[in-house]
Amino acid sequence: MKETYSVFRKYPTIFQAKELEDLLNQNNISTQLTDNIAPVDASFSGNTLQNEYEVKIQFEDFEKAEQILEKEAENLISQVDSNHYLFDFTNDELYEILLKADEWSEFDNKLAQKILTKRGKSIDDDLLKVLKKQRIESLAKPEENQKPWIISGYIFSILGGFLGILIGYFLWTSKKSLPNGQIVYSYSENDRAHGKIIFYIGLIILPFYILLKIINLI
Repeated sequence: MKETYSVFRKYPTIFQAKELEDLLNQNNISTQLTDNIAPVDASFSGNTLQNEYEVKIQFEDFEKAEQILEKEAENLISQVDSNHYLFDFTNDELYEILLKADEWSEFDNKLAQKILTKRGKSIDDDLLKVLKKQRIESLAKPEENQKPWIISGYIFSILGGFLGILIGYFLWTSKKSLPNGQIVYSYSENDRAHGKIIFYIGLIILPFYILLKIINLI
């Protein structure tokens, strides 16, 4: 049976990704280290794709891996001093860390909880579960405003351009990993349907376009 790996954490540097990979391997968790550099912008939302290194693990290991990181973070927190930059954060900024835990290290997350607790704020498992659920629901939503790419895809495909096929393919098939390991489609059903049409239009027209070019050269 083929093993399925999902993105567990993303880092901007290979050094950070390797640190996590080594820690997980030491605790008998199988990993895959990859980067998400794509040949074209797969986000189609107007933002360029950030090149990051991804540490992937099997879905059934997510809970164990989270526990390992929590334990590691708790050990580091006991050594932190009051000069750490998070102590200058406002309460709202600290709550933002808890909400977007996937964008911060486990250490930052745990320290934010500790600081808020010291400030008299109640932080419990129920609150963290609610915040995590809200974050997952937010990230699971399809990317918006794909109309410019849909229009461009149709134009390029009709003109016989290979770029139209690529745009259609990504709109149709692109997926994203959520912090809980779940994988969902990046775009709405409607946008994906357009992507599928664009892809097949390009496949049908491209051979005729190439044939026409060959004839013109003869």
